[in-house]
Amino acid sequence: MDYSYIFRSAVPDYPKFEKFGFEKHGDSYICKKLLSETDFYVLLTVHDEKLIAEVYETGADFSDSKYALFDVKNANGSFVSQIRSQVQNIVEDFQNSCFVKSDLHEKYVQFLETEFNCKPDFPWTAPENSAESHSSFKTGRYDDYAVYRCPNNKWFALVMNITYKNLGFENDEKVFAVNLKADKERINEIIDKKSIFPAYHMSKKHWITVLLTNVTDFEKLCALTKQSFELVNGKK
Repeated sequence: MDYSYIFRSAVPDYPKFEKFGFEKHGDSYICKKLLSETDFYVLLTVHDEKLIAEVYETGADFSDSKYALFDVKNANGSFVSQIRSQVQNIVEDFQNSCFVKSDLHEKYVQFLETEFNCKPDFPWTAPENSAESHSSFKTGRYDDYAVYRCPNNKWFALVMNITYKNLGFENDEKVFAVNLKADKERINEIIDKKSIFPAYHMSKKHWITVLLTNVTDFEKLCALTKQSFELVNGKK
């Protein structure tokens, strides 16, 4: 199973990998962790900023067999859930122990308010004690979406608190991101699927989604935001 999302939210501190239990094999790092109260273990492989977890059962004759249900998305049941929960805990422990994690949310909000002299509005704020949901954004809370508008009242930045699953990863961890308008002729070259993705919940022909984590180049993020403002409001 792919847990590469951790490389989108934090920067790896490779010297700490060995202390966690990884061994370097060529260009890869490999770590074996036993799963408690079972005859199973997880094999973590890091290569080229990707983290893959595979679960194996230890055989009596030392011939280990891969536990295929772990990789089947719709597989359920108490045992496979227990295995996935343990692996998730190990991955989170790895992330907390061996990565430098922070986000750019507050810094970016300050940039938006200073550079463009604008405050956010929350167009999908729920009425008090209301259980209604906006048809376009059915995940998260209403205040997970903050809109920054140009003088012409059209938005140029939509700051969101979404999950990595919304961007195509198999994980429900929340992350701050922003939707920005981009030059439609350059969108394919701008998207790197590391910090910049096809737009979430907006036209992928005109918009992109950028993570607000420390894997994102802040200067590039600011430049893309200025371009979004110009495309929406017209060049100064």
